[in-house]
Amino acid sequence: MSKTRLEAFSDGVIAILITIMVLELKVPHGTDLAALSPLAPVFLTYLLSFVFLAIYWNNHHHMLQLCDRINGRILWANMHLLFWFSLVPFTTGWMGENHFAPLPTATYGVVLLFCGVAYLILQNSIIAQQGAGSRLARAVGSDAKGKMSAVLYLAAIPLAFVHQSISHLLYVAVAMMWLIPDRRIEGKQLDGLNG
Repeated sequence: MSKTRLEAFSDGVIAILITIMVLELKVPHGTDLAALSPLAPVFLTYLLSFVFLAIYWNNHHHMLQLCDRINGRILWANMHLLFWFSLVPFTTGWMGENHFAPLPTATYGVVLLFCGVAYLILQNSIIAQQGAGSRLARAVGSDAKGKMSAVLYLAAIPLAFVHQSISHLLYVAVAMMWLIPDRRIEGKQLDGLNG
């Protein structure tokens, strides 16, 4: 099966999710800066979620560029990833509307953790189909960033009940780690084009 359909469907879902999130930003009734202040938590949560979805979209694209063939396992792993992505607008809105309360902040972390787990399952499904010597397997290596992300999410979830700001800093730290596309995979894409 061609990967084009999988990519197009995933791109469409992510675009819809971003659209749903931005619709949570309600237009203020005032015309001064004070009218915007109640929207600050919602906007900040939207910004963080937008960055996370953009990172996933970017890395998903690069990962699929290293994939030669798609099978049923990969299709279902991708749907599993999109399921967790589909919960991002809900947790984004819940955390923003409730001014970063502990339970919504922890739930946001749970969804981010499972997005990461689902991405790992998809990545491993592709590697299993392509083979241990594939370009993706070589590019991923020990996946230190992925493991560090999971550790930070696992710390942030309970820390939301200690102080939400700690969790938010950990979520931002994970986003900062991944903001630059994974050069290991980009390099393998270029190797494939040149080799």
